[in-house]
Amino acid sequence: MYIKGESKKKRTERVHQIMEILDARYGSNPPTFLKSSNAWQLLFATILSAQCTDDRVNMVTEKLFKKYVDLEAFAAADIAELEEDIKSTGFYHNKAKNIKACAGELLKRFDGVVPDTIEELVTLPGVGRKTGNLILGHVYHKNAIVVDTHVKRVSNRLGLAESDDPTKTEYQLNETVPEEYWIRWNTHIIALGRNFCKSASPDCEGCPVKHLCPSCGNRDILEATRAGVTSGKTKRKDS
Repeated sequence: MYIKGESKKKRTERVHQIMEILDARYGSNPPTFLKSSNAWQLLFATILSAQCTDDRVNMVTEKLFKKYVDLEAFAAADIAELEEDIKSTGFYHNKAKNIKACAGELLKRFDGVVPDTIEELVTLPGVGRKTGNLILGHVYHKNAIVVDTHVKRVSNRLGLAESDDPTKTEYQLNETVPEEYWIRWNTHIIALGRNFCKSASPDCEGCPVKHLCPSCGNRDILEATRAGVTSGKTKRKDS
């Protein structure tokens, strides 16, 4: 869904303008939506956030991290009890299994320290590139792009990516978004997606970057980028 004929220079200028507007609206210091006190807590909270709202995860982890105070406690947890503790986040069988196993792997292979490379992070149970990149950006302050459903959808609509696949979207954004914006691209675009560029009913008229979005008012593109729609590449009317 790239803009046909847009040069790299023009695209970079457009990204600068988008980020200037979003920085003014959401702040230039990227927030962390999930509450945590250390790296492994953020890692486990992110695992819990799959198919679950951040608010719900924060409600669960407020009690969870008081009950299981360290990695040793999670590694030794009774799996049935842990499942019950996180049940309201959904998919609790897999999440409990992954968190318990992840705690064990962190203790066994990394001396209890969450690794700081994507190659090592994705070897941990329940950790994919989205979770790994979030840890890199928000814990280790390394430039990384986190692609969740909002980032994928909105980035495609903005003409800065062209894929239904999160990993491909990440690699495309690495090329189209200047590295200085990588960490807060996630938080800004999530906020934009939640407040304006919603999946089924985007508020194009109210969107603060509508004049920089080639999908604004284009019902074909907006429909093709809805959640659950996997129609492949959709050509713009002006392409």
